[in-house]
Amino acid sequence: MTPVSDPDQGGTFKDQPKKRRVVIPCWTEYEEAMELQKSYSKNKVRTTKYTFLSFIPKNLFEQLHRFANVYFLFLGALNFVPVVNAFQPEISIIPIILVMCVTAVKDLWEDHRRRRSDQKVNNRLCDVYDRKQKHYVERSWAEVCVGDLVRLCCNEIIPADMVLLHSSDPNGVCHIETANLDGETNLKQRQVVRDLPQQGSEFIPESFSSRIECENPNNDLRRFRGFMEHPGKIRVGLHSENLLLRSCTVRNTETVIGIVVYAGHETKAMQNNSGPRYKRSKLERRLNVDVLWSVALLLLMCFVAAVGNGLWLNGLKDPIFMIPDNTPSALAAFYTFWTMIIVLQVLIPISLYVSIEIVKLGQIYFIQNDIDLYNPRFDTGVQCRALNITEDLGQIQYLFSDKTGTLTENRMLFRRCTVAGTEYPHCENAISLEQFEEQGCGDVDRSHTLRSRSSKKSLSCKSLSCNQSSVSLKTLTAESDTDSVVDTLRRRTLGAFSGTMECAVVPDPQLKGKLDTLCSPMHPSVHHEAAEISHILDFFLALAVCNTVVVSSATQPRHVVQMPVVRTHLRSLEDMKLLLQKLSLPRFPNSPNQNTDSPSSLTKKLFTRGRSAMYSPNSTSQTPCTTGPLSNTPTCTPSDTPSTASTPVLLRSGACGDMKDAEQAKVNDETDSDDDDEGEEDDLLYEAESPDEAALVQAAKAYGCTLLGRSPEQVLVAVPGAGPLSIPLLHVLPFHSARKRMSVVVRHPFTGNVMVYTKGADNVIMEMAEGAKDGFSREVMERTQRHLDQYAREGLRTLCVAKKVLEEQEYKAWLKRHEYAETSIENREELLLESAERLETNLTLLGATGIVDRLQEEVPETIEALQEAGIKVWVLTGDKQETAINIANACKLLRPTDQLLTANCDSKEACKARLYELQCEIKHFTKGGTSSHDMSEDDRSTSDFVMVIDGRTLEFALQNELQEAFLELTCCCRSVICCRSTPLQKSQVVRLVRDQLKVMTLAIGDGANDVSMIQMADVGIGISGQEGMQAVMSSDFAISRFKYLRKLILVHGHWCYSRLANMILYFFYKNVMYVNLLFWYQFFCGFSGSTMTNSWVLIFFNLLFTSVPPLVYGVLDKDVSAETLLDLPDLYKSGQKSQAYLPSTFWLTMLDAFYQSLVCFFIPYFAYAGSDIGVLSFGSPINGSALLIILLHQVIESRTLTWLHGALLLFSALFYYVFVLVFSVTCVTCNSPTNPFGIETKMMSEAPYYFVCALTTVLALLPRILLRVIFNSTCPYDLVKAQKIERLPPMEYCSSVKQWKESRAAGKRSTRNIPVNLSVNAEVPSLTDCITEEGAVVS
Repeated sequence: MTPVSDPDQGGTFKDQPKKRRVVIPCWTEYEEAMELQKSYSKNKVRTTKYTFLSFIPKNLFEQLHRFANVYFLFLGALNFVPVVNAFQPEISIIPIILVMCVTAVKDLWEDHRRRRSDQKVNNRLCDVYDRKQKHYVERSWAEVCVGDLVRLCCNEIIPADMVLLHSSDPNGVCHIETANLDGETNLKQRQVVRDLPQQGSEFIPESFSSRIECENPNNDLRRFRGFMEHPGKIRVGLHSENLLLRSCTVRNTETVIGIVVYAGHETKAMQNNSGPRYKRSKLERRLNVDVLWSVALLLLMCFVAAVGNGLWLNGLKDPIFMIPDNTPSALAAFYTFWTMIIVLQVLIPISLYVSIEIVKLGQIYFIQNDIDLYNPRFDTGVQCRALNITEDLGQIQYLFSDKTGTLTENRMLFRRCTVAGTEYPHCENAISLEQFEEQGCGDVDRSHTLRSRSSKKSLSCKSLSCNQSSVSLKTLTAESDTDSVVDTLRRRTLGAFSGTMECAVVPDPQLKGKLDTLCSPMHPSVHHEAAEISHILDFFLALAVCNTVVVSSATQPRHVVQMPVVRTHLRSLEDMKLLLQKLSLPRFPNSPNQNTDSPSSLTKKLFTRGRSAMYSPNSTSQTPCTTGPLSNTPTCTPSDTPSTASTPVLLRSGACGDMKDAEQAKVNDETDSDDDDEGEEDDLLYEAESPDEAALVQAAKAYGCTLLGRSPEQVLVAVPGAGPLSIPLLHVLPFHSARKRMSVVVRHPFTGNVMVYTKGADNVIMEMAEGAKDGFSREVMERTQRHLDQYAREGLRTLCVAKKVLEEQEYKAWLKRHEYAETSIENREELLLESAERLETNLTLLGATGIVDRLQEEVPETIEALQEAGIKVWVLTGDKQETAINIANACKLLRPTDQLLTANCDSKEACKARLYELQCEIKHFTKGGTSSHDMSEDDRSTSDFVMVIDGRTLEFALQNELQEAFLELTCCCRSVICCRSTPLQKSQVVRLVRDQLKVMTLAIGDGANDVSMIQMADVGIGISGQEGMQAVMSSDFAISRFKYLRKLILVHGHWCYSRLANMILYFFYKNVMYVNLLFWYQFFCGFSGSTMTNSWVLIFFNLLFTSVPPLVYGVLDKDVSAETLLDLPDLYKSGQKSQAYLPSTFWLTMLDAFYQSLVCFFIPYFAYAGSDIGVLSFGSPINGSALLIILLHQVIESRTLTWLHGALLLFSALFYYVFVLVFSVTCVTCNSPTNPFGIETKMMSEAPYYFVCALTTVLALLPRILLRVIFNSTCPYDLVKAQKIERLPPMEYCSSVKQWKESRAAGKRSTRNIPVNLSVNAEVPSLTDCITEEGAVVS
């Protein structure tokens, strides 16, 4: 391979195979590219485990990783040793062969499904450039290699990770949908690598000879680092915006061309394909311990038998019935030990593990098909992604919840704002939101799949209109001003985070009036200072441009709208006002009755004329063209000041054009007016990556600052008084969780200055703006802070907006360092973060917004039920403290009688002192000054303390020195609210509580920032909400609404745990009970390892005859109905305390099994004592009795008995008797050396057989029945009480449930000791502005 030099390191690419990857176009340097391709993965994917030749050895190897399989395989092999074999060797291997064959068939079927899916994917077709034929040819995905040039059309799926080289869009933009990758349906914008030839024209592959150097394959979907080196050694940085990911779909772009950099299993999609999640449940861990106890019990029994056999042999004096073999008694005892291991092998339940898997599959089936957990709006139910922890849902003790999108809708609605220190309450907007809430929401967007090219090329038809030219795009007309508010609210807008709720913004009259001075500066009743107007205009410009929103229409593709705009040289707002007055440009109406074009209709009409606008920063002085007030004739006004290179010049094709254009425009105006009604429903569509972005853009649109289009180089915004303006977009500094803000760098459309617009968390922006020097800015900050506190008390989500004006030299200096960071491969993220923080300093605060995010339905009821169930609910949110307290009040996490304990500290020492102070306060007001260690679990769950801690204090509390104090304090609290917490802190909190307190934890969230928390908890639940599917893809279970958590945990969780726990105990019971029958017989056969039953019945008894009923029992048994479990959440505590499967429960079950085996063996023994029946005849009533005892034991333990249960029990009994009867009449030499022929038929033809079986069964089960009756009558569990209550008539049932709750509430109140002198600061804040907000208005 030809070495490729690395200019940075001074070596060759071969020297750094682990750091860099070099990609060379295969059509230019073919031989070198072929050499490189050999070291890279092919695009053919294979997700199967096995091949035709490797299936048997590999599957055996995997199955032998299970201890139980190795154990039984060892016993099967041991039975082939003559000196220790207990029965026929062939029979001993039947159980392990049967179990492993069933598992192998299941694995083979799953692998076959994966193979068919792989073939379907690999055989898809795409267009690949062929260097020999000099054009694109169709090839399957499997044939695509790194370095190939691939051409894709609209709605085609991307076959490999490609760097975008060409787009049919003139601006070099391409849109992709990543739903197949991360579940997000909003479109992502990708752009062609900078400095490549003009886009929109034909791409010539031979003209591209650049080299790509990038990082090695990884699974980070949001990161791509590398650079493209052109022949002139000019490097251009590569980012994630230049990468098209495999499995994504090209949307709304006619044609894209890219070069493959990662193929096959090296693509990011395949790197993230980790398959189903596997966790070990708490019950499974307990099961493994009890299996070890069973092994210990087996070894003990074998040791007793070996010692007994040695003693028995020593006591014999030349017995005539034994063949002398001169074997020492000690060696014979050793042989007996291994023989007994074989005989008693079924003490270890071989079928238990397979049965557990089957039962869990059945439980998952019923969970996923529960109609109560189905959401018809989203057409989704519960997704069970982890198949082996269903029972953990029934033992949850701590629940950690995100707030936004989990407890709330995450559908942000613009509520109110403050600009330049003045608060605008938007009273009419609040009323409109209330009206909309009463009338409900719209429908849900649906997508379908379409296939073309003989079903080989996969298309998705969510958006099928891809016009050849972006110039033909029609923008949409705005709603008529005469429309009612309700009609406006009812209009549906499809798209991510852009429903009707976000569009429903009614402007505040006072703010609208101030902004309208831009349209009519000589308005007689309004006089405002220029500074305030400047702040207002910049505020709405920031809302319109500081985002990543994609603009489109409901019927057209997403192309950037290039508008004919007016060129201007304005240096200030005063100049703009004077010029607008002088030129009489078209203005927005001050009254809704005026018949004036809205921005959308103006956009549509001008755009239909086919005139484009572009930004030319270096143009010479030109004459702005305007339109006279009474004529369509363009008039030219000389410019007073020539433009410079730093001043933007907005050009229009045909500037100062001829009369023909004006006349044509007039005709077009008349023609377009006929289409107004038709275009009224065709509104602008905003697709945002977050719901608050869409809400802010819609708010700006309501005030006339309408975002019309976006490209990598410019943003098209309609500004009041100036119409559509093309604003040069210099840089986008995206949102980062560490910075908690995003910024854009643009050139101001009026002044030409380089502007930085920033929006983000209020505390962060306030810190960045603290350097304000002038009095006006300081006063704005003080007033804005008061307004922010008020918004937070009302539960609004707050964001601050700021700006910064850059000098040209300052901008160039920053740009130089920023470009270096962009082209770096190592440490790029750190360098970009430093670059952004260097720019975002000394900001000027413009204002803040308050956004409503309403609670999801039934959240308060769900949290209240979970708390009644003994689950501690923690809320971990990134919002500020006041907002978090408001959400706690609204969702009943915080009661009016609760005492808030707040911890806001600036240092580690202060945090330590504050934690100690709060502990002392709790000890002082709790009974007798007890500490958290002395408090019972019930006292902790009923305490009246709720702790609120901010992110900075939490960072100190999570340090090793303070962890114990923090945990001790939280244990005394009923709930904890963590504010301003980062994603890392969320996962650290979950891990701390899980590991230190040894409790079962559940984490629930809906966004990418919740993934680490979800993965850290014992059970992770993702909500498929507004923030994509990252949380769902990382979760164990997925639901669509928080309210479904109530039934999932309290009902299905309880059922799954109790069913599985009882089934496991039943398996241990029946195995120990039957094995002990063989052990008792050894006392009467000299501990020789002989058995009183034939080996076939011995092997099949637990494997077949008694294994089916427990499966149905584990899937369908219901100790309490779903309605009762929901009405009485207290019943869930039985699972938290593991009442169904305690160590004491296990040993009591073992003792009961020993007792029943004694009765089952010795009653037949004494009944047939002195008779002449043979050994196998003696074993016949023992086996029959054991079968009846084991089956009826399950009837006693079952809480639900249906015809299905009865049918299976009857089937098991009939199966046994049919088998033994057929075996008895047909088999003569099947059980050598004994002969079972005719034994069963003879025994069953005699009456004593049935008498012995009946008596044995009654005496064996009678103690369990009596103890159960006595215990349930004297000191019943809550579950037993609930079972009695649900048998009552409906009226008595309701009164009993009410009485139950009242008694429990009274008991909880009696345990509280909140003194009267403690101030209660958890009351719901009153909202006095405009209207009274409901309690469900939260952030």
